[in-house]
Amino acid sequence: MVLFLPSTILGRSYLLFVLALVVGVFAQHEWQARDAFDEIKIQFDKVNADNCPIQNHADLFMPLDAVSHKPDIKEVNVNPVFPNRTALLHLQNMALSRSFFWSYILQSRFIRPAINDTYDPGMMYYFLSTVADVSANPSINASAIYFAPNSSYSSSYRGFFNKTFPRFGPRTFRLDDFNDPIHLQKISTWNTFDVQDLGAHHPDSISKDYTHDLYKINEWYRAWLPDNVDGRHDTKITYQVEIRYANNTNETYTFHGPPGSEETQGPIKFTRPYFDCGRSNKWLVAAVVPIADIYPRHTQFRHIEYPKYTAVSVLEMDFERIDINQCPLGEGNKPPNHFAGTARCKIETTECEPLHGWGFRRGGYQCRCKPGYRLPNTVRRPYLGEIVERASAEQYYNEYNCLKIGWIQKLPIQWEKAPYHIREKYLDMHSEYRNYTTGSRALHTEHVNVDQALKYIHGVNYRTCKNFHPQDLILRGDVSFGAKEQFENEAKMAVRLANFISAFLQISDPNEVYSGKRVADKPLTEDQMIGETLAIVLGDSKVWSASTLWERNKFTNRTYFAPYAYKTELNTRKFKVEDLARLNKTHELYTEKKYFKFLKQRWNTNFDDLETFYMKIKIRHNETGEYQQKYEHYPNSYRAASIKHGYWTQPQFDCHGYVKKWLVTYAVPFFGWDSLKVKLEFKGVVAVSMDMLQLDINQCPDWYYEPNAFKGTHKCDEKTSYCVPIMGRGYETGGYKCECLQGYEYPFEDLITYYDGQLVEAEYQNIVADKETRYDMFKCRLAGASGLQSALGLVISLIGLTLTLLYRFS
Repeated sequence: MVLFLPSTILGRSYLLFVLALVVGVFAQHEWQARDAFDEIKIQFDKVNADNCPIQNHADLFMPLDAVSHKPDIKEVNVNPVFPNRTALLHLQNMALSRSFFWSYILQSRFIRPAINDTYDPGMMYYFLSTVADVSANPSINASAIYFAPNSSYSSSYRGFFNKTFPRFGPRTFRLDDFNDPIHLQKISTWNTFDVQDLGAHHPDSISKDYTHDLYKINEWYRAWLPDNVDGRHDTKITYQVEIRYANNTNETYTFHGPPGSEETQGPIKFTRPYFDCGRSNKWLVAAVVPIADIYPRHTQFRHIEYPKYTAVSVLEMDFERIDINQCPLGEGNKPPNHFAGTARCKIETTECEPLHGWGFRRGGYQCRCKPGYRLPNTVRRPYLGEIVERASAEQYYNEYNCLKIGWIQKLPIQWEKAPYHIREKYLDMHSEYRNYTTGSRALHTEHVNVDQALKYIHGVNYRTCKNFHPQDLILRGDVSFGAKEQFENEAKMAVRLANFISAFLQISDPNEVYSGKRVADKPLTEDQMIGETLAIVLGDSKVWSASTLWERNKFTNRTYFAPYAYKTELNTRKFKVEDLARLNKTHELYTEKKYFKFLKQRWNTNFDDLETFYMKIKIRHNETGEYQQKYEHYPNSYRAASIKHGYWTQPQFDCHGYVKKWLVTYAVPFFGWDSLKVKLEFKGVVAVSMDMLQLDINQCPDWYYEPNAFKGTHKCDEKTSYCVPIMGRGYETGGYKCECLQGYEYPFEDLITYYDGQLVEAEYQNIVADKETRYDMFKCRLAGASGLQSALGLVISLIGLTLTLLYRFS
């Protein structure tokens, strides 16, 4: 017994240690009660590819409010869309753009002579169009077009005039190519796509019929279809396009499209998050927009051919990549929001502020101090939500608090002029306000006077532009700082079209011969290119013009071809298209544009840097579908440019152009095979132009290598505060806030804890104009006012005690 005693004691000690460790690990997060996030997370993990076919229908869908703050198309040009919703905004813009294109091209037969053939695109056009939607947009996971039964006409089968497919649903989704034998590196590239025709199935397989109720996840289909038009037949809204061709002939074409953005229903419907069972096997969210057509066709009785929705454009993205907002409901976090109130901020002294880029996981917020409170002197920035979520119970209850501010000051009511020495001090700090230049020269000084620079830029319009030298209407590139980030969605629109043209020119061969009745797609037509270019302008309200500029002799049967679509006012249903090939003077020729020449020179010989996209295409067996079969070239690939291969121009005001605004243009090239089909060659450029005045100015300091003309022009007191940009202020000064540095506090009784940049800029202008101002008060106070109050009480007590003792012993 004595021999085994030490080992028994040691064993008990180890047992107690393990027990304490287990209890400590499992009990440290007991303070976190189960909430709405946990419920959704359990449902998210519950469904997978193996068990989804036998899951209850309700378990394949999440609540509608699991995706909150969906972009409202009515508010896009009124209120800013914050970074945590720009991907959702682009998703709906892409769906809207595709709806406009298909509505336009399906009705464009009325522009052309009536023949016993269809002008509709072939099947490969549909497939490659959905591929381009996904390949050009990393945030988009899938793209599809679902036609209603017997509503899809096609030119892909011989003798198929005025006949329809029973079902037609071309769909592309992004594959995880980690284990794909194409990539020996075993690295996911995001560049492999599964392309299928979901309408190709046996008529008796109703579980594969995307229009049937047994197809569990087809909420995107039922959003708009079937469209049973009752009563009036003119229920579909119309859009007008004025087209001017290269031979100077004009045409005004009106077509039916999706509902207008000003209508109550709106053109876009978002589905509930759903598990894409049997397909991509992921949780997805879809944006759905209807496609209009005149149906039925070729009846010779026009009164029974009326506009209706014959298909839907469906674009999907991963639910996991959509940010959630865990902050409590309030003015900036309006319901419905399933995750509201799940943040762990201590509501007594802190308040929640959402952060972007976190996706579907906890911690995408920070805990800021409430007005009247400040951070401890040892804390530099607000408490990060992820750190708070991971804290143990002891850490949570003892930390992540803000301290109460003592001696809070009232905001001043009566203002006074700044004394001479104060005014001189602040003018010395910003010497560009002493001896400043005006007009275009304000942008060419060593220290830019931001107010004079903006005064010049805003002063140029379609009336005054003729008074300036042409060189003054081309600004420095750093004046449009931020365009690459803020106009990224618009640039992706151009990349998408360039990707599609590259794919079609490299994959589709009009001379290829197939067995049976199937025929190859015809070459790209003028109507298709006009429609694709026009759809960019219609689909994204920030795009003022778009163009597809073909290199000389590269478009079928045309020497020059360059459809240019634009609008002249923001919210309109009237658009214009010009073929720039009409302008044949040397200085007007589109091939002489700077960005066209630059991209042509850059991509004239070397194509090694282009992205390679792989496709696994499965097409229908015959006209009726029956089943899917591999495309003759399986798998195949094409090479195209990504967004990094494009070119951003300097801001320019074209006084003689179609859109008289300060435009920033993004251009991206597209490629196809040469005449021998041996190597790639440059075929042309897709360009989009945006209004520079829709950008947000960044006046905060930045790295020396950042090309920002206005960096460091803020008016914060740098000794006690630092500058933080604010979104949505536009191309004006004051788009920032002055936050207190570590160890300082905001001293005023206010609903905010910072100095607003617009107020700071306005008060500084009062300094410059020598008017009443309170600019000198926009400083943070050294933290510790409450400590000073306590110290003052102690000093008074000591003085009182000293006087008492002196009186007693005197």
